[in-house]
Amino acid sequence: MKEEFLQYFQNITFIQILDVTLVVLIILQLFRALRGSVAFNIFIGSLAIYILWRIVDRYQMLLMGEILDRLVSIGWVGIIFVFQPEIRKFLITLGRRSPFGRNGFVSRLFQSNSLNKYIVEEEVIEEISQALKHLQERKLGAILVIARSDKFEFDTNTGNMINGVISAKLIESIFSKTSPLHDGAVLIDRDNLIAAGIVLPISDSNELPSTIGLRHRSAVGATEHSDVLVIIVSEESSKLSIASEGKLQIGVPMELVKKEIYNAMVS
Repeated sequence: MKEEFLQYFQNITFIQILDVTLVVLIILQLFRALRGSVAFNIFIGSLAIYILWRIVDRYQMLLMGEILDRLVSIGWVGIIFVFQPEIRKFLITLGRRSPFGRNGFVSRLFQSNSLNKYIVEEEVIEEISQALKHLQERKLGAILVIARSDKFEFDTNTGNMINGVISAKLIESIFSKTSPLHDGAVLIDRDNLIAAGIVLPISDSNELPSTIGLRHRSAVGATEHSDVLVIIVSEESSKLSIASEGKLQIGVPMELVKKEIYNAMVS
């Protein structure tokens, strides 16, 4: 392998320079994206094992070589599971837009903390999804307002400021029947739960079904006045509904809800 490596760089060409540059940039971005997280420690540990494996192979240490061969061969499968969110977000980034556009893969890949930002979005969506499932199981009503921009045309001062990191347990505790905030809405902006117990404006649209209650009407009212997506959990039926741009969809499956949350967060 050493001879092949040296032979590769005997006659340096533009393609070889490009090859090395891309590898260095990718490693740099992985380092910047994973730094400070548990995944970073796993990445460093995996790199250390790989380097040790190459040293053992170089000096033909048979017993250690046998152990590390098995560990490395199994380890690649383990790495796929450990880094599943990172890999998933990387592939989403790759296919989302044209590669060379302003928001395309090439420009996003080399932005500071871009991959880390996508990982955060994935974690937030998963926490919200878990909360919605548990609220459905417990037949608890809820209204989640997800900001698409900072244009809120309703009074957030009607509720209580939270400014907390989003988690399923936090959302569930807010909408539990013993909570004084359970009748209002929560406002979510990116990975931050800004406020809870917010009173939303009620829609007077004649296009809405006469059978819906105030929770659904206020959800639609919020979208008529602000650039937001609203997720509603029905206390009576446990069905999920979506309000967006003055329109209401009732009985929406969880996968579509997750898709709409993702679109709202990246808009």
